[in-house]
Amino acid sequence: MQARRHSFTSESVSSGHPDKVADRVSDAVLDLVLAQDPFGRVACETLLSGRKAVVAGEVSGTGLPDETQIEQVVRRTIATIGYTSWVTGFDADDAEVQLIIRAQSADIARGVDAPEDGELGAGDQGLMFGYATAQTPELMPLPILLAHRLVARQTVARADGTIAGLRPDAKAQVTVEFEGNTPISVTSVLMSTQHGPEWNDRQGALREAVVESILRPVLGDWWDENAAVHVNPTGRFESGGPQADTGLTGRKIIVDTYGGWARHGGGAFSGKDPTKVDRSASYMARYIAKNVVAAELAEECEVRLSYAIGLAEPTSVFVDCRGSNREDEAAIERVVREVFPLTPAGIIAALDLRHPIYEPTASHCHFGRHPGEAGEGTFSWERVDRVDDLRSAFGA
Repeated sequence: MQARRHSFTSESVSSGHPDKVADRVSDAVLDLVLAQDPFGRVACETLLSGRKAVVAGEVSGTGLPDETQIEQVVRRTIATIGYTSWVTGFDADDAEVQLIIRAQSADIARGVDAPEDGELGAGDQGLMFGYATAQTPELMPLPILLAHRLVARQTVARADGTIAGLRPDAKAQVTVEFEGNTPISVTSVLMSTQHGPEWNDRQGALREAVVESILRPVLGDWWDENAAVHVNPTGRFESGGPQADTGLTGRKIIVDTYGGWARHGGGAFSGKDPTKVDRSASYMARYIAKNVVAAELAEECEVRLSYAIGLAEPTSVFVDCRGSNREDEAAIERVVREVFPLTPAGIIAALDLRHPIYEPTASHCHFGRHPGEAGEGTFSWERVDRVDDLRSAFGA
C-alpha cells in the first residue's frame, strides 16, 4: 500500500525574538558562572519587557561573579544580538537591569550532592525525549531544520547589510509535504522580519529581497516556484523586540528541539546547569538517538528517559524506532543501556558539560548544528562516535 501523503509544519525564531533574547541572556549568565566554577549551580530565568530586563534565579558555587559582572554580561549579550537602540526595539546600554539572584535551595542541593546511592543525583524530576531521523544528513526532521536555517540567514543578511534596514526580530515557518516519512516538497514558506521605516510602504520590494537573499539560498533544491510564499503577512513589521513583545526564558521549547515532529517532556533548557536533567538528559537522549540512526539500526529513533530528584539512575528508559528498526527494539534498548551512561554524573562526563558552552545553544536550535556554526565547535551531543560500539553489539 502506498504511504499516505501529509503535510507537516515547523517554526523557528531568530536570536532577536524576545523569548530567544531571554534564553540567550540566561545561558550567558550560566556560562559566566561556569567559567569561574565548573561545578557551579545555576537556574536562571530572564524577563524582558518595555525598557526593562529582569534576571532572577538561583546561583551557587565558589568564586561567583558579583552583580556588576552579571549586569555587564546581560547588557553585552543583548547588544550582541543587535538591540543597541530603542529604535530597534531595545537598548542594551540604556535599559534598566534588575537582578534577583539567590542561592540554590539547600534541600535541592542535598538531593543532588548526597543522594542515598552515593552518586550525583538528578537536579529535578522529569521526562526527556531525544530524536533522530534519516530524513536529512543532520538526522533532523526537515521542516524544523529549514526553518532554523531561514532565521539564521536572516540574521546574517541583517548583520552584513545584504538587505539594508533589517532588524533583529524575525520568525519563519516551513510546511513540507511527506509521503510516509519521506519529504516530497516544500509547499509553504513564511518569513516575518522586523525592518526599518524605509520598508513600510515598500513591502513588495522587501518580499523580493527576502526571497532572493534568504529563501532561495536556504531552500536550495527544496525551493519550489509553486510553493506559497508569505513575507510579513501583516503588511509591516517595524515595531519589534522586547518593546513590542515580552520575552521570557523557556517559552520556545519546541523551537529548541524537533519542531513538534517528536515529543517533548516539557522542561526548558536555557539557564540550567548540567545537573538539571531537563537539559543534560535531553542532550543525552538526542546523542543516543542520533548514534542509533547513524549506525543504521533504524531509520528513526526516539529515546525516552525519566528521572526522580535526588536519584542517580533513570526511572525509565525506552527506545521507540516507530517501526523503522532493522534490529529488535528490545535488543537496541538493552544495548543502549550498556553503551551509554545514563546517570547525571555519567552524562556530564560523557558529554563534557561542565564548561561555558551554552550561550550559542540559545539561538537556532540545540540540535542539528554544523561544526563552527555561530562560532562554536560541534556540540558534544551531536557527535556520532558510538556507531562502532552499537554495530559491534549486533555483530556488525
